[in-house]
Amino acid sequence: MLNIVLFGPPGAGKGTQAVKLVNKYNLVHLSTGDIFRANIKGETALGKLAKSYMDKGNLVPDQVTISMLEAEVDKNPKANGFIFDGFPRTTPQAEALDKFLSSKNTTITKMLALDVENDELIKRLLERGKDSGRADDLDTAIIANRIKVYNEQTAVVADFYAAQNKFEKIYGVGSVEEIFNRLCKAIDKQIVSN
Repeated sequence: MLNIVLFGPPGAGKGTQAVKLVNKYNLVHLSTGDIFRANIKGETALGKLAKSYMDKGNLVPDQVTISMLEAEVDKNPKANGFIFDGFPRTTPQAEALDKFLSSKNTTITKMLALDVENDELIKRLLERGKDSGRADDLDTAIIANRIKVYNEQTAVVADFYAAQNKFEKIYGVGSVEEIFNRLCKAIDKQIVSN
């Protein structure tokens, strides 16, 4: 089973690349952002709770996120593997994911981290906000806080996977195709070595 953690700050291009990777490798895309937004749109209790954190640019508590993600994995018992997009965001989430996947007799294959400078992230998110209408993509202060939260709280998850020799940084600037080719090269190298 091929399980990829697609990692990087807000605006790095995870969602765009995940769609292409899902199609190439026949994987299931699990985006915590999409799962949260579906719950928010449906005005579920979980969605309202998640929204209260997201509106401030803060992370949703681990247990809420983990429970949602486990339910999504369980809905796809015949999957060839998963792309985890936006998860794990904390070391406890990474530990919980490892434990959960172990119970399914699988593990994370690789964490691929899209590396993009802050100025480029802000530019991309403001541009995306014009099209998406997402309030958190229209306000420079909220964007700056999201990047700050990522750098202070989320970036440390890379160390968790680096300690397992599963971390690889991918240059996240260039055309969508150039970045996609870099990701595929890293995945194909991993598949060959397994």
